[in-house]
Amino acid sequence: MTRPAARNGSRASADRLARLLNLVPYLLARPGIEIAEAAGDLGVTERQLREDLELLWVCGLPGYGPGDLIDMAFDGDRVTITYDAGIDRPLRLTPDEALALVVALRMLAETPGVANREAVERALAKIEAAGDLVGAPVAVRLPGDTPRVEALRAAVEGGKALRITYYTAARDETTERVIDPLRMLMVGGRAYVEAWCRRAEAVRLFRADRIDAVTELDEPATVPPQAVPHDLTEGVFRPSADLPLITLRIGRGERWITEYYPCERVEAGDGDQWLVSLRVTDLGWARRFVLGLGPEVTVVAPVELAEQVRATAAAALDAYAVPTPTAVPRPPEVDPQRAPSGDPAVAGRTQ
Repeated sequence: MTRPAARNGSRASADRLARLLNLVPYLLARPGIEIAEAAGDLGVTERQLREDLELLWVCGLPGYGPGDLIDMAFDGDRVTITYDAGIDRPLRLTPDEALALVVALRMLAETPGVANREAVERALAKIEAAGDLVGAPVAVRLPGDTPRVEALRAAVEGGKALRITYYTAARDETTERVIDPLRMLMVGGRAYVEAWCRRAEAVRLFRADRIDAVTELDEPATVPPQAVPHDLTEGVFRPSADLPLITLRIGRGERWITEYYPCERVEAGDGDQWLVSLRVTDLGWARRFVLGLGPEVTVVAPVELAEQVRATAAAALDAYAVPTPTAVPRPPEVDPQRAPSGDPAVAGRTQ
């Protein structure tokens, strides 16, 4: 999980890099400009501008010797760039660099839920034209990009209501719904349709690989004002206090649960065992989840879940039970000396 401080630091670094790349051409066009005036034009403080200028002292071309680094001259509060290390020249992409940008932009354009897709396509067209890469033999396919996803994307972009047949894994049931799509998006490598579900009368996320059938209706999608898209910055599943809380006792081999699922509490138990508490969508999902784990997992709470797991496991064992075969009676032992001649029992043993 990316921490907010790390994200803020990344943005600050990106902003400073863009400012430094813009600073050299700006100063080249204005030799001897006052630092205060430059800071005002660039939208930074004088202190920040001076720190940027100090950083430019150690920037330049490979080799990083006296003739390779950016150089400048100061006259009081005025600054002049005396060596620009080639930053004044327009950017020229090598064929490999242009191709890498084309692949990245095509992947971005194919990602469901990307805003300003038209801007991405315009940038892609410009790079392809400038680099003579129009019609380049590059095929981009995302991990979850299937014909079903492409059909859903086209239907969503058409702005029509959809009738879908959807499998809900949490309840292990298939239902038919009419939805008014809001957007398509990619979360954790899976494609989703976010839509107003008329059956639930709420905004719902539908996994593309669980939509068994989709029909585009003649009526336009009508999204009510109260339909608000989900905040998915922390993932699809958002635990809340109204969801069931389960507690499991797990061994060392099942500790991965604490890294893969959001847990409310993790405590050390006896030996290598841990007590783990987490929220689940419902107990039906929790039952299948526990049954899919190894023998190092025991349900501590709630009792209802433990009973469901025990009953399901017992039914599975009964289904695999092998009936005891019926014993075939052995023929009676016959004394050859006392059996009448021609007795088939004796004949069969003496041949």
